[in-house]
Amino acid sequence: MRRIGMLTSGGDCQALNATMRGVAKSLYNMFDDVEIIGFEDGYKGLMYADYKIMQPSDFSGILTEGGTILGTSRQPFKLMHTPDENGLDKVESMKHTYRKLKLNCLVVLGGNGSQKTANLLSEEGLNVVSLPKTIDNDLWGTDMTFGFQSAVNIATNAIDCIHTTAASHRRVFIVEVMGHKVGWLTLHAGLAGGADIILLPEIPYDINVVCDAITKRSKAGKRFSILAVAEGAISKEEASMSKKELKAKKRTEMVYPSVAYEIGARITEITGSEVRVTVPGHMQRGGEPCAYDRVLSTRLGATAAKMIADGEFGYMAAVKNNDIVKVPLSEVAGRLKTVDPNCSMIKEAKMVGICFGDE
Repeated sequence: MRRIGMLTSGGDCQALNATMRGVAKSLYNMFDDVEIIGFEDGYKGLMYADYKIMQPSDFSGILTEGGTILGTSRQPFKLMHTPDENGLDKVESMKHTYRKLKLNCLVVLGGNGSQKTANLLSEEGLNVVSLPKTIDNDLWGTDMTFGFQSAVNIATNAIDCIHTTAASHRRVFIVEVMGHKVGWLTLHAGLAGGADIILLPEIPYDINVVCDAITKRSKAGKRFSILAVAEGAISKEEASMSKKELKAKKRTEMVYPSVAYEIGARITEITGSEVRVTVPGHMQRGGEPCAYDRVLSTRLGATAAKMIADGEFGYMAAVKNNDIVKVPLSEVAGRLKTVDPNCSMIKEAKMVGICFGDE
């Protein structure tokens, strides 16, 4: 009997179920003696042996279902070696559960922190295969993560909806898009939604440059301006600060609910423009996966199953030039795929007149 553990960790997204389905259906088709054990609420379920024996029927009808049928939780990697409130050694506990259940492999679906923990368990001697999940598309080693395109569609729709009301008013509209450290989601949604200004964590902005772009549009007879702003957007002044100074500033000057409201207040102060802020928030993680993500998840899941069948552990299934490949977890763990300010997409966006607040 082949026993495969499976868990979904970190923030949820639209195609987790579709990816689990891809793994499970492939394994069931490959082997007659496979049993899949699903751990509840991510690594927490592995730590505390909270699991259930999955049936083939559990993976039917979930291709289009958002969220995760196993539940998820955030277990920060930096705290993995810190005992819990009862003194439990988390890593040893996870290893104990794995061995007690006599698992042949653990399949992890997760983002950056989850991949670091997956690599840690691999280094501790467990057979691990992982899959790239995040709406931020910031995992190193893969061109695309599942969940990203679905989130792009939702964020783009939010900007589309703002366009219709913007056409009726002489206002500045800001749509705050998810992305603390990287701006892939904001960049793609901003381009697709026709935003006039896009602010990313990778390109520190000058508020005066942003305001000049808005004023220029107004003088050209444009009735409105739309900004797509990543929640992690940062000013040039903030970018020049040390991490300690920046934390102190945010702690003492936290006046606004989020960066979009702060930018909106500065725009009103400098230009006198009326500003409205929209924050789609967790809507970007919700709903059913788009067709692209369903296809990608099925392909990634099938590849993960083949890796298990071939005994190729310690890898993440990834996308490279539209081919599904395997990438060593040791190379993925701890590395972010950020937006290059000099990449062709940024240059092309600037060619059509989009302002990034830097020049």
